[in-house]
Amino acid sequence: MITQDQTITKIAIFQKKEVRKTLHKNEWWFSIIDIIEVLTDTPRPRKYWSDLKKKLIKEGYSEMSDKIGHLKLTSPDGKKRETDCANTEGIFRIIQSIPSPKAEPFKRWLAKVGYERVQEIEDPELATKRTRAIYKAKGYSNAWIEKRMRGIEVRETLTDEWKKRGVKEGQEYAILTAEISRATFGITPSQYQKFKGLKRENLRDHMNDLELIFSMLGEASTTEIARNKNTQGFFENKTAAKQGGDIAGEARKKLELKSGKKVSTGENYLPESKKKQKLKSENQ
Repeated sequence: MITQDQTITKIAIFQKKEVRKTLHKNEWWFSIIDIIEVLTDTPRPRKYWSDLKKKLIKEGYSEMSDKIGHLKLTSPDGKKRETDCANTEGIFRIIQSIPSPKAEPFKRWLAKVGYERVQEIEDPELATKRTRAIYKAKGYSNAWIEKRMRGIEVRETLTDEWKKRGVKEGQEYAILTAEISRATFGITPSQYQKFKGLKRENLRDHMNDLELIFSMLGEASTTEIARNKNTQGFFENKTAAKQGGDIAGEARKKLELKSGKKVSTGENYLPESKKKQKLKSENQ
């Protein structure tokens, strides 16, 4: 079984559905669970994958364990969790065993994404352009996209700083992120997910302009404090995270006091079909 401690989760879009991917050995590895959910629309993709894995091994796909990477991908709550992943070759083999009318278009999409990785190695700016194009295709405004892209840069600057200062990626990143969020908004990312009625969706993709701005302020302030105080290790950076979040939290409270309106909102960018499903489940 292939494992990897350091991964950066990216999101790819197939027919308006998200598929998590990460770079491993300089190629894209995809979340098998996400792909199964896309192809089958099953409400239990993990159970489907468990059954399919047994079937593949029984059919003689004995090298299964060598082709599946147990890599850490970011969950909607911001935590890194080990997830079964495969590269393009491995995914093609798995798709062959999934009866789905989406299989062929998904294969073409997969090949295209793999080719795009080659292009991005030659021209790194293409990755940013494609991210913008994905948000545009999903219906986000140009103004929102600019804030979201800036937020991604701010977040990556912060995590780079944490890495330099001895903070471990995964659980420690998640704890520090929760510390900033709690000080900024009064709730952790997982609580924010529930507040907005989200499940697997990326929380920040469902924030409005002000929510994004205050998220950036909290993380940018944390980066500045960590640099100026030369914080080292988890505990010193946890203090910096609280202080950075407090700066954003105080600014948020002042705005709410002056405007008479809360910054955090339960509104999100879910498609209408998902909103109706959520409403239906709440009323049952």
